[in-house]
Amino acid sequence: MAREKTAPGAPKPPKVKKTRWYHQVWQAYQMTRQQDPAVTWLILAVFFGVIAVGLLLGLVFFTWWYMLLLSIPFAALAAMFVLTRRAERAAYSRIEGQPGAAMSALGTIRRGWTFAEEPVAVGPRTQDLVFRGVGRPGIVLVGEGPAHRIGKLLEAERKRTARVLNGVPITVIEVGREEGQVPLPQLARKVQRLKPQLTKQETGEVVKRLTALGAVKMPIPKGVDPMRARPDRKGMRGR
Repeated sequence: MAREKTAPGAPKPPKVKKTRWYHQVWQAYQMTRQQDPAVTWLILAVFFGVIAVGLLLGLVFFTWWYMLLLSIPFAALAAMFVLTRRAERAAYSRIEGQPGAAMSALGTIRRGWTFAEEPVAVGPRTQDLVFRGVGRPGIVLVGEGPAHRIGKLLEAERKRTARVLNGVPITVIEVGREEGQVPLPQLARKVQRLKPQLTKQETGEVVKRLTALGAVKMPIPKGVDPMRARPDRKGMRGR
């Protein structure tokens, strides 16, 4: 295929800048610093602390210049590790308490689990949410909302799911900071630590049967009964 030629004098399309790895690191640092202003001093302390340890070992073994060169990459790795952890914590703090935050945390689990993107239960008035996932440990129901409310919604969804899949293990998890709940930053780790109880084939069958339940249906406003609704015949006649 021949390349399209631009007309003489026509402006050239702008070049798309490639995102380098250091651009991503800088963006992560900027985002983390907004939530955690102390991250700069912590990274510097870790970086120079590792170098100081390397120099100390070099002075003991009379190879300070060799240990200095060797400690610099280790210091950079340690600083990157601290930045990654702090960035993850800052990201969770930004979304914690918002609707759908649990699904964002569950989305970091890349293997072994299948989660529906839409909630399987929604509180009509409170907008509390319940998300469902399937893996070898069975079914996990994750609820968002205050402890005094979300428990009822989770129990109703657990019974609904158990009627369709009798005998399949069902784990119920409440997300939050109240007693008995799992904090959002620990949610993915909590799910991944569940012990497998199903085979891969059984897990696939559970996923197929759960598709029959479908997604959650949003509540209909009060005063509207779709079974008793009548069409406007005058409007249909054009009057």
